[in-house]
Amino acid sequence: MEGVGDRLAPVNRTFAAALALDEHASATLQSAPTAWRLATFDNDEQLTEKDGFDLAVSILSLHTLNDLPGALVQIRRALKPDGLFLAAVFGGATLTELRDSFAAGEAATIGGISPRVAPMADVRDLGSLLQRAGFAMPVADLERTTVRYRDFFTLVADLRAMGETNALAGRLGRLRRDTLAAALDHYRTYHADPDGHLRATFDIIYLTGWAPDPSQPKPLRPGSAKMRLADVLGVKEQKL
Repeated sequence: MEGVGDRLAPVNRTFAAALALDEHASATLQSAPTAWRLATFDNDEQLTEKDGFDLAVSILSLHTLNDLPGALVQIRRALKPDGLFLAAVFGGATLTELRDSFAAGEAATIGGISPRVAPMADVRDLGSLLQRAGFAMPVADLERTTVRYRDFFTLVADLRAMGETNALAGRLGRLRRDTLAAALDHYRTYHADPDGHLRATFDIIYLTGWAPDPSQPKPLRPGSAKMRLADVLGVKEQKL
């Protein structure tokens, strides 16, 4: 994925041992001058590689885990001091149109809603999870893409090809025909362009964090600044 590669490119460092946390990462970054080792999370969501890496990369897989905070802790422990973690995950408003349409369809036909689309973490929450997991200098930023589909079934086919269909254990069983019809009607009414194409939002959140090391820069203590913000900005300070 270009977004991960773009964030890795400015890092002026040679990584001797890199950990690819899914096949997407190893395939996307295979041209990088680094020795990659593939690791996965097993059925108990335990990382199959434990330590000794100075780079770990994941592309569009961590959002499927049940225990993302625990996974981030394991990744941080697998890194050497001052090791770098880069990841791309779906989050934010991803598939918000589909979620809204299913909710409207179920409310109209069965009088309630069920989790038809997996919940997505907010960019701020993911940044906080990096910090809680012990990463230094955590950064989370969002890239939004709106894809236009000629019909609903093309969207579904795309999600199936991506492996992003609903995997929630608590979802209801078979989707009723009247519920699907109501959901499609809502989608076409509220989430379509004038030419009839359906919109689908995909938010990719990029996560960056470093395994702590004494050599890393430390934030200044509150109140220890030696220059006023007004001077830096070149404006006059006004007292309230």
